[in-house]
Amino acid sequence: MTSTTFIRREIEALEQRGLEIRRFAIRAWPVALVDLRDVAEQGRTEYLLTGNLAGLVGAFLREAADNPGGLLRSLPTWLRLARDTGGLVRPMAYLMQAALLRRRAAKEGIDHIHVHFATNATAVAMLARLMGGPGYSFTAHGPDEFADSATLSVAPKIARARFVVAISDYCRDRLAGLAGPGDAAKIHLARCGLALEEFPDGDPETDALAAASQTFVCVGRFCPVKGQVLIPQAVAALAPRFPRLRVVLVGDGESRPAIEAAIRAHDVSDRVILHGWAPNAEVLALIRTSRALLLPSEAEGLPVVIMEALALRRPVITTRIAGIPELVDDSCGWLISPGDGVALTGALAAALDCPPAEWAAKGAAGRERVECLHDRRSLARALNRLFAEAGRSEAPATVREGKAGIAAGSA
Repeated sequence: MTSTTFIRREIEALEQRGLEIRRFAIRAWPVALVDLRDVAEQGRTEYLLTGNLAGLVGAFLREAADNPGGLLRSLPTWLRLARDTGGLVRPMAYLMQAALLRRRAAKEGIDHIHVHFATNATAVAMLARLMGGPGYSFTAHGPDEFADSATLSVAPKIARARFVVAISDYCRDRLAGLAGPGDAAKIHLARCGLALEEFPDGDPETDALAAASQTFVCVGRFCPVKGQVLIPQAVAALAPRFPRLRVVLVGDGESRPAIEAAIRAHDVSDRVILHGWAPNAEVLALIRTSRALLLPSEAEGLPVVIMEALALRRPVITTRIAGIPELVDDSCGWLISPGDGVALTGALAAALDCPPAEWAAKGAAGRERVECLHDRRSLARALNRLFAEAGRSEAPATVREGKAGIAAGSA
């Protein structure tokens, strides 16, 4: 799954710099991972919640006995979490996970925790810190963290963090608006990175096939905000002009019935293909032989799959939202308004009508932009510097939610 792959790449880049990383997560991803490297990463991860009720209760009781002062220090913030979430069940789960995490960090000599997503994992790291555990930082991606910022208690998470990472200028601006007085200086820009060595720069034979292709690839979970339900109508409108037009949807999810209904309604079952989830290598192979990546989302942070497509010299059709315009513009793709089916149809037609030389120029511009902005080695250097500036003396552990970031509020 791409939602775990980008974290794995980040960890690998940090380890290549000599850092020793200990993996923790709240819960395991509830469906099978398809990329073998992500499966291996899952096997190296310790899950605080999944299948561990007895361990959580035991850790909490031992914490109450061994560290009552730390537990008491965490209670005011815990009560705020309970107020903001509107209940006690989730915050109680956070408190037990924090007790376990603090004890695991003490046992293993961990002195810094870095978290992905400003959701439940960051709440756990914050409570563990208040109990006397290691300092923490987190990377925010959006848009969910901003839409639910009050419920997620983002401001106190920023206040107590050693530093905060934003993946885009858009994200940094939103975080700065949520931060308390004086806390905006903690927010640093560090863009997600690709392992560019896994993206060979140019294959004339494959590029020639892609330039003649009328196939688009759309990658992502099937859900309303991804906009896949608009694709069948756009394809039906263009089918008379482009007889070889196809769109391959890689993914699955709750919107599958709605997408299937739209496919039937517009009679494009032979043109809109529901591929299911696929290993990352297969996804990249599909993109490499396509005309362009298609991502008509209505809510995103900055999708890694866009970076991957541009690294493969494939233009992108996507929406003018959040951090996407920081990477995609007319030089390397086509930007449309979210939810606009007419604009989507027009962008598909423009991509199909694009002359070979212009198509190649867009691909080259995209590759250059990714090399400049999204090399994971640059990300690792930036994170390493931030860890050092935060006063770390040893390598950090990385706390990550894995695919649980999709269920951001659950515990």
